Amino acid sequence: MHWIPYIRHILYRCHAAEIMRILLAEDDGVLLDGISKALAQSGYAVDRVSSGFDADVALQANPFDLAILDLGLPIMDGMDVLRSLPARGNRMPVLLLTARTGLEDRVQGLNLGADDYMSKPFDLPELEARVKALIRRSKFSADNEIIFGSLRFDVVGRTISANDEQLELSSRELAVMECLMQRPGRLVSKEQLLEQLCGWENDVTINAIEVYIHRTRKRIEPHGVTIKAMRGLGYLLEKKS
Repeated sequence: MHWIPYIRHILYRCHAAEIMRILLAEDDGVLLDGISKALAQSGYAVDRVSSGFDADVALQANPFDLAILDLGLPIMDGMDVLRSLPARGNRMPVLLLTARTGLEDRVQGLNLGADDYMSKPFDLPELEARVKALIRRSKFSADNEIIFGSLRFDVVGRTISANDEQLELSSRELAVMECLMQRPGRLVSKEQLLEQLCGWENDVTINAIEVYIHRTRKRIEPHGVTIKAMRGLGYLLEKKS
């Protein structure tokens, strides 16, 4: 059918828009390969550098969603790279990696604006979990509210209101709305919703997603917003015409 390539094009653009770009600065080649492969398998786009100078150049030239900096980088160490970020107005989250055992270096890194640190050696699953948490937290750190149409989602208080009237949604319905409101007008797959819901409880299935979508849609439609289902592809949050 003639519209299928167009739908696939939209789906491709939506997935592309969701890819998070990470700068990984690590001078240990084995660790550099291991971390970058693990993050790439999790769907991140990873730019790899092995010196502080190259990290600094990359950060000046490109936007990133997160930087992972080893403190012991050659030419320009991770602390110097970190120190240069605020002057450029760069507010992306930074995760420090360090083999240093002293508390002073960790405290200094956090005081200079790092969001988290990990001591070597570490487990890759823990690194991936921290990366995911930092990126998710940074998306709306500047504003604790997500607004779409008449809806306002309070990220901190985890409440949703319409025209200053609080809506009564369950925790799973709130998780659905948070995921959709983070991507207004863009396609959200069932798999993305499942990942969001599993952050609250672990017994959610793909089939249950339709139930939560149906319940959530009924609650928000009286306020001029609806959830449009695109069969086999996912869901769109949009304003009612």
